[in-house]
Amino acid sequence: MQRISREKAIHYVFDHRSQPVLTVEPGEHFLVETRDALSGKIQSEKDLLTPENMKPYSEYEPALSNPLSGPVLVRGVECGDLLAIYIDEVIPAGNGVTAIKPGQGGLCHSNRWSIHVDPITRIIHHQVGPSGTFRDGKAVFSDTMSWDIQPFIGTIGVAPQIEVETSAVGQGIWGGNWDCRDMCSESILFLNVYHDGALLFIGDVHGSQGDGEWSGVANEMAADVLLRCEVIKRKKIPCPRIEKPGSLVCFVSDRPLEVAIERAMECLLEWIVDEYGMDPREAYMLFSVCPDFRINVYQMVKLGSISYTAGAEFPKKYLPKN
Repeated sequence: MQRISREKAIHYVFDHRSQPVLTVEPGEHFLVETRDALSGKIQSEKDLLTPENMKPYSEYEPALSNPLSGPVLVRGVECGDLLAIYIDEVIPAGNGVTAIKPGQGGLCHSNRWSIHVDPITRIIHHQVGPSGTFRDGKAVFSDTMSWDIQPFIGTIGVAPQIEVETSAVGQGIWGGNWDCRDMCSESILFLNVYHDGALLFIGDVHGSQGDGEWSGVANEMAADVLLRCEVIKRKKIPCPRIEKPGSLVCFVSDRPLEVAIERAMECLLEWIVDEYGMDPREAYMLFSVCPDFRINVYQMVKLGSISYTAGAEFPKKYLPKN
């Protein structure tokens, strides 16, 4: 199986001029090793998330974070196609780390709370699970708190058509820093393609995350990600889509948050009406009455120009039966 080694996770931009480091066929499995969002600079609780400790990455504006592996060229994919990215497994490569970074996060402008002023680092210890890996293990936050590891890809995308976007604050219909917890094992991500070969970038895996990632730093970790891609010829969608085993998700990055939510709901309505044949009036009503319909706020971080990412999720069990 082809793979990209962790040493090659060195990109901090989504750029169509980047040379592919791997070429794969549609349907071919490949493994991508990623580094954590902090570029491996934080290894202990003595390492604080300050500009001094994060040099040379902190010497840029925005600061370099979320190193990306890739790009991966998918043979036969052309501009104007739709890329289906099958996320078969996301396996943590070790412990995670979280931190408070001064000047970042939901409380960075608060006069009532000063907890964002002084940096602090917390190592989140990962315990091996029944599979013999960290994939189904426990994340240990403290002596009294732990939870199941729930790994997902935080930053992923294809090369934008013209723009060069950073892995820290770049977002768009092509991909970016979404921190969407549904980008997990057994999910399929659908993205429009803007360059032949797609040029797929992957990085910023999280071991777990609360909705919104309010402080701006989740359970950041390195990981091994098993993927494969398929192509849907000459198809374009209005926003990124995720197909989970039991549900469909449309998600959008925008500000204010309600704009992202409303757009995600409209795109989801279009998906289930146009491609699954649901009556539009029935779908519209179900969004209000079905207790399994969900609005997910994935990322709501105060960080430069980054937008908020929200998703609308509809269970497959309510779709019309063919």
